Amino acid sequence: MSGKIDVNSQYSYRLLHPMHTVIVSCMGKAGKPNATTLAWAMPTSNDPPMVAISVSPKRLSHTLIEESQEFIVNVPTLELLQATYACGSFSGRSFDKFKKAGLTPIPAKKVRAPAIKECVAHLECTVDRQFTTGDHTVFVGKILAAYANMGVFTERYNLESARLLYHAGGNNFAVLDLKIYKP
Repeated sequence: MSGKIDVNSQYSYRLLHPMHTVIVSCMGKAGKPNATTLAWAMPTSNDPPMVAISVSPKRLSHTLIEESQEFIVNVPTLELLQATYACGSFSGRSFDKFKKAGLTPIPAKKVRAPAIKECVAHLECTVDRQFTTGDHTVFVGKILAAYANMGVFTERYNLESARLLYHAGGNNFAVLDLKIYKP
């Protein structure tokens, strides 16, 4: 095909980037909270409201989500770029990620895991099902509670108030240009 190049299969998923970036918080049976940065999160159902996250079994968060059967999808903004990067770069086995990233755990409304105060929105979930897809596990969560900072969200985000983070591959992140386009 003229003008097309082959993409290494190791990076083929990046053809779907930039992807909305979230910080998933969780807590296992021992009660120690953890957080991990993910760009692999998506809604899967309106009725009931559900979201899926994809987590490597190598991550402590994977173990904690399996133990507790719950997690919270927290939505960071550009102001949390360093904290978002830290949550995805350091192991919760070696560090308290909340302290390392300068994030504040706050009580959730429906689950034991803490929400992240500095994030602008939160989806509290219980695991409805999980399945393995190659080297990751997809956790499908039923959303029990959803809430956002006042002025940031009504039926959609106020993009001027919430500069949402998008993973662009590797250590690169982006934000939207704030212009809304309609067909």
